[in-house]
Amino acid sequence: MDTTVCPWCHTEIVWDEELGPEEACPHCGNDLSAYRTVSIGREDLDEDLEDEEDDDEHEHEHGEEDLWGEDAQEGIVPVFNVLDSYRDTYDLERYDSAVAAVLDEQSEVPECPQCHEYMLLAGTVQAQDFKSAVPAAVGAPLLKAPFSLNMYMCPSCFQVQYSLTEEDREQWVRNIGGLRK
Repeated sequence: MDTTVCPWCHTEIVWDEELGPEEACPHCGNDLSAYRTVSIGREDLDEDLEDEEDDDEHEHEHGEEDLWGEDAQEGIVPVFNVLDSYRDTYDLERYDSAVAAVLDEQSEVPECPQCHEYMLLAGTVQAQDFKSAVPAAVGAPLLKAPFSLNMYMCPSCFQVQYSLTEEDREQWVRNIGGLRK
């Protein structure tokens, strides 16, 4: 089975052998054709693991230019997993199992735009002091305060993302003209 790495968002894409390879990245939607795609086979992964083991045996100093590794030369900055900094103090295996249990209970599970982990619903935020836009095409406010936002947090890199609650989504659609006449 081949693994493809999207050259745009650097997400690993494993495709189903029966359906064949993906034509577009399911995460960012970019084309995965020929010269822009990197395919990695099992043999390549085994060779990389052997190379890493050899590198670990040799101690050497890295300058500031090596802070991000070899990928920094290609203009790729890796996503730093902030959660790893808590590994020595906290039981992250228990943390991961609790995160999985919470995700199973959620009706919506957005993906973190930073690291592509699934985000947890941390709670809701009430928006009180909000001045809505009134586009001429609609002739009415798009959204009226007060309304609520779902606040999602990434359990890995702690990025925060907001989305309208279900009740206020109906207000949004209705205000833009989504009512049937």
